[in-house]
Amino acid sequence: MQSYLWVKTFHLVFVMAWVAAAFYLPRILINLVEAGEAGDVRARLVLMGRRLYRFGHVMLGLALVLGLVLWMGYTVITDFPTMAPMGSGAGWLHAKLGLVVLLVVHYVVAGRWLKGADRGRALPSTRALRWFNEIPVLLLVGVVWLVLAKPF
Repeated sequence: MQSYLWVKTFHLVFVMAWVAAAFYLPRILINLVEAGEAGDVRARLVLMGRRLYRFGHVMLGLALVLGLVLWMGYTVITDFPTMAPMGSGAGWLHAKLGLVVLLVVHYVVAGRWLKGADRGRALPSTRALRWFNEIPVLLLVGVVWLVLAKPF
């Protein structure tokens, strides 16, 4: 049981670190659009974005590995409980994983926009990016609610 708690603790910490990167990366894109042609500011923002994106990838990878351990560990590790119900009652987990996939897609799109901006491609308007910035918040609320309520 102790190993389960440690795995779950680190999974949550890595998820929080990745979500922080997913929240801030669109904000960097907004700042890039607002910076206009200021070369030194753009270069600094692109550098910050690249570092944040790389950090987020590492955190996402660790969170996914530990999430798989939480999901499948009970079949390999003795006395390791699982959060994943078998059979009926697993609908909440599938819905949660669907929202997580949408979060990952959002993160990848933001990363591609950042790479495109580094190569001189135009970004969406600040208004569009501000809406884009709110998507991970809504998805995260859904994930947290599904994990806590397990409604189906």
